[in-house]
Amino acid sequence: MEALLKLSDGIDAIVSRIGKWAALLAIPLMLTIMFDVIQRKFGGQGSIKLQELEWHLYATIFLFGVAYTLGTDAHVRIDLFYERMSPRWRATTNILGTIFFLWPFCFLVAFYGIDFAKEAYTLGEQSADPGGLPYRWVIKAMIPLSFICVLISSIGFMLRALNQRAP
Repeated sequence: MEALLKLSDGIDAIVSRIGKWAALLAIPLMLTIMFDVIQRKFGGQGSIKLQELEWHLYATIFLFGVAYTLGTDAHVRIDLFYERMSPRWRATTNILGTIFFLWPFCFLVAFYGIDFAKEAYTLGEQSADPGGLPYRWVIKAMIPLSFICVLISSIGFMLRALNQRAP
């Protein structure tokens, strides 16, 4: 069990770094929004590139924040039932939910997301809006990458549950 706890701690450290990185993206997001608002207010018009950069940053924060939220056990669940369970049943629920629901979903999104991003790269996909951002594959690549991070985070989550389940 000691080796599993060390592995879980290592995964938690990685997930913590992911969460800090995602949180740091809030700074350029805030600055981009402020600059866009000021430009619209005093410059007379906004920038499509800035607006797209805003949603790219926000999406990245959200996508990678999911891994961090799972790693810190702060994700959404049906507390109506979960809170009334014993610690062993909670751990069992977490293990089964991870194996039968979370992992298949992560594998599905990561697998198809890689092709989704690869196709955008191959086609040289860019914004449909004139004056928008090029390289649409970058934001599309964040989708499978973030779900790989959720998968890594879920391993630490499940190892903690296994530890709680142990007698």
